[in-house]
Amino acid sequence: MKEVIRAAWVIGRRDFTAIIFSKAFIFFLLGPLFPLLIGFAAGGLGKQIAQERDVPVIGVLMDDVDSAKLQDARAELTAIMGEGRFAEFYILDVNQGNPQDPKSYLANKQPSLSAILSGSLDAPILTGTTAQAERWKGSMGLITAQAMNSQRLAAPQISMNLVQQSAGDAKELRLLTAQAAQTLLFMLTMLLAGMVLSNLVEEKSNKIIEILAASIPIDSVFLGKLFAMLAMAALGIIVWASVAIAGMEIFGNGLPAFSAPAVGWPLFITLGIIYFAMAYLMLGSLFLGIGSMAATVREVQTLSMPATMMQLLFFFLAMYSVTKINQPIEQFASIFPFTSPFAMLARAAQDETLWHHGVAIFGQAMFAILVLRIGVVLFRRNVMKSGSGKKLDDERRKLFGLIPLPQR
Repeated sequence: MKEVIRAAWVIGRRDFTAIIFSKAFIFFLLGPLFPLLIGFAAGGLGKQIAQERDVPVIGVLMDDVDSAKLQDARAELTAIMGEGRFAEFYILDVNQGNPQDPKSYLANKQPSLSAILSGSLDAPILTGTTAQAERWKGSMGLITAQAMNSQRLAAPQISMNLVQQSAGDAKELRLLTAQAAQTLLFMLTMLLAGMVLSNLVEEKSNKIIEILAASIPIDSVFLGKLFAMLAMAALGIIVWASVAIAGMEIFGNGLPAFSAPAVGWPLFITLGIIYFAMAYLMLGSLFLGIGSMAATVREVQTLSMPATMMQLLFFFLAMYSVTKINQPIEQFASIFPFTSPFAMLARAAQDETLWHHGVAIFGQAMFAILVLRIGVVLFRRNVMKSGSGKKLDDERRKLFGLIPLPQR
């Protein structure tokens, strides 16, 4: 066992130094910045579009007295409830259409009207599409009722007794923390675990992996490569976290508020690191097994795509269960190995119970070891035979080393 660990340390140190001292590692560190820049640009563009979007306008087709009362009633209600609650009013000229047919005014391009309020205050008629009529029916009824009231609406002055946080707010903010942590964990896992594949296929193509396997135990090769990529991922996360902390110090006012998780921030961050390591080891072991069955990049893509899609489905399952703590679907997501890291991290944000995490981490570690052992077996069966022409005869040809192929 000591020889396996010593050899794995040599392989891991070799891979780690080769990666971090390469020029490509700089671009790897800069990689997440491009989606962030695109996200900020898209967010700014969406905000600008929302600000420039036309304000809904309701055309008023009533006599001058009723129209003036409606305008005054809208102004009173807007002062109390806010400008965004009510559409703007546009007093229509009877010469712009047929006063007997309010629909004729909706055909005009200028102004662009959402609906027409006609008739009288006693019997108002709202003309528009089904969606627009349902949307503005309530607010137009409120304005009309206020317009019919001869007395000015006098709202009492509300005194506010402010608190830092309520139980309802804490639950919602912890849910937001859980969802954000799940998403971050999934993105980091998928981004970093996939690099194991490319590294393995590259070394298989130039026969380096066979030289290593002939010199040291296969277990050491797998362990060394897996933990070297884990160390590289940890280094990348440290750099990205440092940039994120600096960004929050500068632009923190525009970010959503996250409530302290149920287990507290120090323990939550510790659990996040552990669950990332578990998710990375399980998915990395799976990808190493896939890489061992594939001889070319095309075969890697063919085999890794279903695994990636399945992992995406597992993530959706974990996201679905985040609001169903202690329900059967959430318990299943917490037990199933590929969803357990995401579900348990969300549970840590919402539930202060700790012993669940010890059981989950132990189970995840055992499953990661199992997947790793399966990958080692597949490597022995498939890769080590690729260099010998005698062992790769027609009678023993297999697709990915598993499915027998017909003889030529």
